[in-house]
Amino acid sequence: MKLTDTDFELFAVPATFAQDRTALDARWKELQREAHPDRFAAQGAAAQRVAMQWSVRINEAYQRLKDPIKRATYLCELNGAPINAESNTAMPSDFLMHQIAWREELEEADDDTRIEKLRGEVEAGRARALSSLDWLIDEKGDYPAAAKQIRALMFIERFAEDIEAKSDQLGQ
Repeated sequence: MKLTDTDFELFAVPATFAQDRTALDARWKELQREAHPDRFAAQGAAAQRVAMQWSVRINEAYQRLKDPIKRATYLCELNGAPINAESNTAMPSDFLMHQIAWREELEEADDDTRIEKLRGEVEAGRARALSSLDWLIDEKGDYPAAAKQIRALMFIERFAEDIEAKSDQLGQ
């Protein structure tokens, strides 16, 4: 293992979107046990600092690999298709029209029933987007298209947060 290994190499898993969460969790625990600074106490402060660097590296990799959006983003970046979410917000017009309709529904929502209906639609949209990422990355290897899908999924995630905020507001 090297600090410069990809997250996939570090965790000894294939560089794919589809991942077994149980295997990732088990490997994370194994790597953390191996790199825990307390194991290096007898070797001095320098060895403990190196172990701490490894521990941080392992945690960062685990956070990326366990989260589908972060994992897809990482795969796209590794394959030359950066997301550039801050500077590239271009979306297909049908997606934008759907977002506008959702926003209008959310503004008009005044009870739990309407919020739940909208929450269900957003969850279905999220599931479709994740399935699309699986296909685009693992089946087609189309990283530029996957990058666009990730940006759309980021919109969906932010909107899901807005739904929760509105739900909390209605609950007060």
